Amino acid sequence: MSEEQNMSFWDHLEALRWSLMRVAIVIMILIVGLFSYMPTIFDKFVLAPTTSKFFLYQWLSELGEMGPFFPNFGNDKFAVEIININVASQFMTHITTSFWFAFILAFPYMIYEVWKFIKPALYKNEEKYIGFAFLFGTTMFYIGCALGYSLVFPFTFRFLTEYQLSETITNQISLSSYMGNFMMMILVMGLVFEMPLLVWILSGIGVVDKAFLRRFRRHAVVVLLVLAAIITPSGDPFTLMTVFLPLFLLYEFGIILAKK
Repeated sequence: MSEEQNMSFWDHLEALRWSLMRVAIVIMILIVGLFSYMPTIFDKFVLAPTTSKFFLYQWLSELGEMGPFFPNFGNDKFAVEIININVASQFMTHITTSFWFAFILAFPYMIYEVWKFIKPALYKNEEKYIGFAFLFGTTMFYIGCALGYSLVFPFTFRFLTEYQLSETITNQISLSSYMGNFMMMILVMGLVFEMPLLVWILSGIGVVDKAFLRRFRRHAVVVLLVLAAIITPSGDPFTLMTVFLPLFLLYEFGIILAKK
């Protein structure tokens, strides 16, 4: 027997404790570093979608001249002023944003610690599949977060801030409201991109298979269209298809990964 197989229950708990301590130390180091540079990160990254200088808006302003199919983002004076209505809101946002960014950056290391902890209990063939799941899931999570930041959130934010029920109403976006939507959109898209991994796992335990997913493809298209319309309520076809196509491709990718 190997040394890992001879470990007692308390030895495993001790190993888990050290893994958690290493993860906590890495997260704390990242929090301290991010806290120091957060004002710069906030101005150049977090608040970037609030002005017309955001790269997506500039790209779409060029496409808007090509026809009505594309959204009209030609207004180069777009700017939203984020206000603070709570005494402690800026300080608390500084701390919470540092924590969430540190958590996202430390995610691969957390996955590595989980992998290192459970690896001794796996057979060789199980190591291959679990290792693939961890690597694939982490990669897809980051792709989803990147898409949420660069595409989904800016579309939704700009539409909602420019929407007017009455010309006498002035939009004033609070800091807490902005950050709540910002973090939610990014994390939700990161989780949505785990759909192929979820399909692969469910097919592995016999819940779904290729035939099932293909049979309900038309139903999935309707559901994904509704979801895309909810995420991006701007109403123009280009925005809708920009969000719908990645979701549909994720579904098709799940069919490829699913077992027969």
